[in-house]
Amino acid sequence: MKKVFVITLNYKGDKNTKELLESFLKVDKSSFLLTFLIVDNYPKKPIEIDTDKYKGLNLKVIYNRENLGFSGGNNKGIKYALEKGADYVLLINNDTTVDANFLKELFEISEERENVGAVAPKIYFERGYEFHKDRYNAPERGRVIWYAGGEIDWHNVIAKHRGVDEVDNGQYDEVTETDFATGTCMFLSRNALEKVGLFDEKYFMYFEDTDLSMRLKRVGFRVFYVPRAVLWHKVAQSSGIGSDLNDYFITRNRLLFGMRYAKLRTRFALYRESLRFLLSGRVWQRKGVLDFYLGRLGKGSWH
Repeated sequence: MKKVFVITLNYKGDKNTKELLESFLKVDKSSFLLTFLIVDNYPKKPIEIDTDKYKGLNLKVIYNRENLGFSGGNNKGIKYALEKGADYVLLINNDTTVDANFLKELFEISEERENVGAVAPKIYFERGYEFHKDRYNAPERGRVIWYAGGEIDWHNVIAKHRGVDEVDNGQYDEVTETDFATGTCMFLSRNALEKVGLFDEKYFMYFEDTDLSMRLKRVGFRVFYVPRAVLWHKVAQSSGIGSDLNDYFITRNRLLFGMRYAKLRTRFALYRESLRFLLSGRVWQRKGVLDFYLGRLGKGSWH
């Protein structure tokens, strides 16, 4: 049987991680051998977990000595998985819970289609975590879309989620190729990872998933959205939308991504925009621009 390794990062999110594990106990794993790997990114207070409670998941924990960020932490897990013979690697945020059939659906698409590099599921907001809570009635909550495929707006260098904030009425129920798989949950083949490499740790967090998707596509791999695979996301539990952390990493990494992949005209527009940020942006936007031009990547100036 094929080996599937599930990797989740934990950073001061023990409760979320355990809720994710609980949902995985119900996952259909009849088609493959499953190993669940927690990579703990918070050395000051490592996660304490009863591995016997999750025997069906073949649970293992890696404790990092420092916070390696999203890219570095996941890379640590991916390297371990590949060394142990993984055929596929699922990267999943710890602030999610999953449907029982979701992993089987991702696995089957990856096995059936040709040249699959990555696949991503349909992702709903967890109830009560919607951006616009007052917009939905009780039966609609839990069916509000957060991600139904990814679209890159190359004119503005923005990675957008298709269907975000829409109630699911079946409008995104076809398997389709998509611009990028979200790092919140992406299912990757061993073959793809061996050919294009892992996450670029210059990003630390944000845009590393879009960068990896671009590298996959450039060498002929396909990236799919799989609507029958479903999970729920407690959005922005680790970083907080509109926070200093968001300002810094999105500003800096958007420049890194755009200067790599966008057309010359767009790169020039990014350069002009970055000058405006330096002059009148918020504190961490200015630091993000400065660090990009000084080559302070990875964790950079973030404290």
